[in-house]
Amino acid sequence: MASPKKTQRRKQAVKRSTVRHTRAIQVDRTKRPNSIPLDEQVSERLTQILHPATLAQVAHFHELGLRERLLTLPVMVAVVLTMIWRQVGSVSELTRLLNTEGFLWCSSVSVSQPALSERLRVLPAVLFQRILHDVLPQMHARWAARTRSLPRELAWVRERYYRVLAVDGSTLDALRRKVGLLRDAAQNPLAGRMTALLDLCSRLPWEIWYEEDPQAHDQRCWARIRSTVAAGSLLLYDLGYTNFAVFRQLTEQGVTWLTRAKSNLTYAVAEVLLETPTVRDRLVWIGSGPDRQQVRLAEVLVGRAWRRYLTSELDPQRLPAVKVAALYGHRWRIEEAYLVTKRLLGLAYFWTGAENGVQLQLWATWLLYAVVIDLTDAVAERLGQPFAAVSVEMVYRGVYYFTQAYHRGEATDPVGYLAQHARLLGILKRPRKRSPTRNSLLTVASGA
Repeated sequence: MASPKKTQRRKQAVKRSTVRHTRAIQVDRTKRPNSIPLDEQVSERLTQILHPATLAQVAHFHELGLRERLLTLPVMVAVVLTMIWRQVGSVSELTRLLNTEGFLWCSSVSVSQPALSERLRVLPAVLFQRILHDVLPQMHARWAARTRSLPRELAWVRERYYRVLAVDGSTLDALRRKVGLLRDAAQNPLAGRMTALLDLCSRLPWEIWYEEDPQAHDQRCWARIRSTVAAGSLLLYDLGYTNFAVFRQLTEQGVTWLTRAKSNLTYAVAEVLLETPTVRDRLVWIGSGPDRQQVRLAEVLVGRAWRRYLTSELDPQRLPAVKVAALYGHRWRIEEAYLVTKRLLGLAYFWTGAENGVQLQLWATWLLYAVVIDLTDAVAERLGQPFAAVSVEMVYRGVYYFTQAYHRGEATDPVGYLAQHARLLGILKRPRKRSPTRNSLLTVASGA
């Protein structure tokens, strides 16, 4: 039997592992050589999408009392986006590039490293947040104008609900102690916490929120979520958002919700809708007092384990139990979005310790995430493949090869080039063997 001290150490280790502190990534970023500049075609694509939204915020820039200098808002947006896209390791290196190359829609600017650092520290991050809010509706419109297949569950449910959304939070990684007021800190503090509301069909964010407190519970964001999700939508979330009072409020405002049921859930059965060896579907009462409401408890046997879900959709014809289980599996798309922003686009590495700088990098990273998702979706359409068949990471990395081909005079269209060389560049995912659990779920779903 383990001693109390060993048990306590195990609990602490599990708690620490909930956030992966990417020290290796931070060291690698500072030592990495510079990547080649973007070609004119990719720069034009970024400019076409982001520059108009940037110019639209210049008036607000002046309303905040900020003076026009060499480092204007359009210049700073180009600087930050380039720093993230090319994964520049430090502000010092960024200063050298800005003095010699210029970025995107701005030409080279003669500026010192302290001046650029100060601008990054004090430029209101809300400007980048407003640009993101302006760009996202355009990206959703671009997605809607394309034609490509959706996963069966999402195509089916999209015909029945106004929008299919998933929400989840993620703790940001540790800040560097070599910068600003953090130099005397005993340990690397975490950068805060972000919450994303993701459209599962387009894979584009519908809204992003930031909390300075890295220990902020998911429940703290419920008021923002409820004010954003429109009636008629279907909202998916995990067990961390379990709150019977909020469940009742969502139902009353016309939002259908779907989540996992806790193992210790207390409920009273009102009606049995379906009971087979692999599927159980019942109307049950949960909560107490003013929070008491009738919901569906759908259970599906996957392998040897029963998976239990709660939903406010009481009509089994509109959302059958097997569809509930298959649809909830798509909640993982939001975890993939965090993987892209943190690991691929570098949101695991912060080049400032100030909260304003953290937010500035956060909004800019999600801007580029939307651009990368848009490019990936365009490649998927050109290939006649569903989005899920295309690797977001390899599309992002494939831009390097297009840039080289462009400078050799061998290519002019990034979407066409990436689609043409999709297999060579690893853009088309290799077929994977399905796990026994996934096969069991598909068998149950196909038999419904």
